[in-house]
Amino acid sequence: MKEKIIRVFRKYKQILTNTVNGFVADKGMKLSAALAYNTLFSLGPMFFIVIFITGRLFSQQAIEGQMYDTLKDIMGSGTAEQIQKLVLGLQSDQSGFFARLISIIALVMGATGVFTEIQDSLNFIWGVKVKQKKGIIKVVITRLLSFSMIIGLGFLMIVSLLVNTIVMAISENLLELLQLNDLIPEVSRGMLSLINNGVIFLVLSVLFTTIFRLLPDVRIKLREVWPGAFLTTLLFMLGKYVIGIYIANNKIASLYGAASSVIVFLMWIYFSAVILYIGAEFTRAYIEYKNGKIEPSRYAEYDMKRLLEAYREEDRKEEEEAAHTGSGKA
Repeated sequence: MKEKIIRVFRKYKQILTNTVNGFVADKGMKLSAALAYNTLFSLGPMFFIVIFITGRLFSQQAIEGQMYDTLKDIMGSGTAEQIQKLVLGLQSDQSGFFARLISIIALVMGATGVFTEIQDSLNFIWGVKVKQKKGIIKVVITRLLSFSMIIGLGFLMIVSLLVNTIVMAISENLLELLQLNDLIPEVSRGMLSLINNGVIFLVLSVLFTTIFRLLPDVRIKLREVWPGAFLTTLLFMLGKYVIGIYIANNKIASLYGAASSVIVFLMWIYFSAVILYIGAEFTRAYIEYKNGKIEPSRYAEYDMKRLLEAYREEDRKEEEEAAHTGSGKA
């Protein structure tokens, strides 16, 4: 039992060491800054599309309320309010047909841009690149995949709303049956908070699993991805409180004035991106520790970074074998 615990400890110590080394070597902070900048222009169109599509299937007002409540729980009221203003600005557009058509195309391109940026960064972390001859085909596939993920996000919003509604109705009816009507407000708030955190954890777990499984151009299995997605979700849920405390204790409003809301938004996205890429590095380190290497998809190939790492690994193994052979002869 003791030996098993030591083996597990050594295993995850090595994986965590490789995660940190990989994050530093891949310039994770720089990748996070690039994602934060792209997200600034993508979140408004993305949530506009989510509301537009899901609003056709469910009450648009209910979807908007659920989305902003979820964003408030994840990001804080200030950031959620900025996203709400962006979406309302897009909804108030009353342009002509052709102008609206161009706007729709621009919205789709803008909304999918954040996932394209994440894919490029994940490919860099995984050490692969898209083959030149497959470039155009891969761009189309990536945009379609990104748009599908946006629709999937809308579906998760609907599921979240339904779960909240059903559980709240059951809890209130149960309290009425038990003649505990006075406790309904307090229990409702507690239940709602617990349910929201549970649903948010589930939604983020599915989202991160999908991102790590489908976006990078590598061949990996679902069971290899979920540990990294779980860790990323856990760090994200814990990180939102740390980020909130950090932002609350910095005098951003006095330093940046009217631009403070944008700065807060960028800071939140930046720190969230850091968590995302740490999770990606952990996933890569976990898979490589388990399987030795990651295979590129048919649209991709190893980049120079990965090839150099492979050559260095081969040289290291040859040196170890030579040293072992030499010591054996001695």
